[in-house]
Amino acid sequence: MRVDVNTDTGEAFGRWKICDDESLLPYISSANVACGAHAGDPLVMESITAACARHGVGIGAHPGFPDLQGFGRREMRMSPGEIEAFIMYQVGALRVFAEHYGKTLTHVKP
Repeated sequence: MRVDVNTDTGEAFGRWKICDDESLLPYISSANVACGAHAGDPLVMESITAACARHGVGIGAHPGFPDLQGFGRREMRMSPGEIEAFIMYQVGALRVFAEHYGKTLTHVKP
């Protein structure tokens, strides 16, 4: 049996840092990378994706509602089509970062 040790990563944005994500990477097998809506931004996504690639950590997308101030936890009125579009946008962005480093996405966090 294989156990996947997983953590959420890339939740910083701009000058706001939450933790040193890279220090966790030697101890995990996959990472859920925040995709810039509820947390993260393009620079953070690129940095943590590169670090995951260096450490051999599986890269997964952690999409969220477009709500940085509320960390994606506030109620938002969105149609199923709008939700689908936001998820496609976020996963697609992370996929490009992963491919840039020769990796593919291993999962999408539900």
